[in-house]
Amino acid sequence: MRGRKAGVGRASRAAGAVSGPTPIASAISSAVSSTLPTPLSSAYPSTYASEAEYDIDEEIEKLPLDALSLESATPEKPKPKRIKQRPFRFLDLPSELRLKVYEYHFANTGHVLDLDPDNYKRVHQKLRILRTCRTIYVEASYSFYSTHPVRVFPTHPGRFFKTKKPLLARLKPGQRACISSLELRLGPGWSKPPRGWEVNPALGLNECVNVTKLTVFVECDPGNDIFKGFRQPGGFFEAFAKRLLTGVLGEMPWVERVEFDAWPSVKKSGALMTGLIDLVTSRSLKITWGSERGWTDAEEVEPPPIIHNYAPLDSLLNATNNILVLA
Repeated sequence: MRGRKAGVGRASRAAGAVSGPTPIASAISSAVSSTLPTPLSSAYPSTYASEAEYDIDEEIEKLPLDALSLESATPEKPKPKRIKQRPFRFLDLPSELRLKVYEYHFANTGHVLDLDPDNYKRVHQKLRILRTCRTIYVEASYSFYSTHPVRVFPTHPGRFFKTKKPLLARLKPGQRACISSLELRLGPGWSKPPRGWEVNPALGLNECVNVTKLTVFVECDPGNDIFKGFRQPGGFFEAFAKRLLTGVLGEMPWVERVEFDAWPSVKKSGALMTGLIDLVTSRSLKITWGSERGWTDAEEVEPPPIIHNYAPLDSLLNATNNILVLA
């Protein structure tokens, strides 16, 4: 009997386990639900928008964009009135100040005016001021041409050197009348001068009525021994230079002084300089000297010859006793 009851008990427990578990979870949830918050309680915020929130969004969408900016809360400041700037009354300045302004304006245009490829960069753009009005044209052109010497014949290598129309011939008569100084440069083309280097009425020298100074700058003297074998014989360039200077001075008899200057290789006692100085002296004109060569009215002092280490041995011999000195 006992074994039979035990088997029945085990079978009943097994059958009870299959039929359904004891509802423990429901019991625990009912016991804990009173102490833990649920998703529907106020302790957890809801992720779903309520009807009141939908109403606020609709009201915000109805507002204009100006009402949403922070600047709308502050009153708008009145915009300052734009003051129209008046041009500077340049012509009301005294004439002395206007000439000083022109001097600063033409400061970087070079010392001597000549035909040069860089004239567009240095000179042409500066001359735009002449298109302002007639008064400024007269004043600025006088300030420009009276303070810049003009070269009689071009010396820049290339097409300008061989042109038949130098810069002086391309200027207007009013511009030539403002020139106060000219420069005659001698030396380029010493073996065969260009055909355009000729004093004729086309140059307009007779219209340069305010020129009082003529600068004669000698770049080289073909009479030097270094040109032997390359120069034309018979003193060709000396006669050519004197003919040019005679023609320039003949067209402008009102010139008061002639300034001579040269490169260091040119000697004052050479045939070229001697002939030019005698020509100016015969016309009773004042002679001055430029700063490049440093000549004065005194006689030129010949520097002593410099003996180099690579000189021939004959130059190292003593002239008195012909003793060879070896270091």
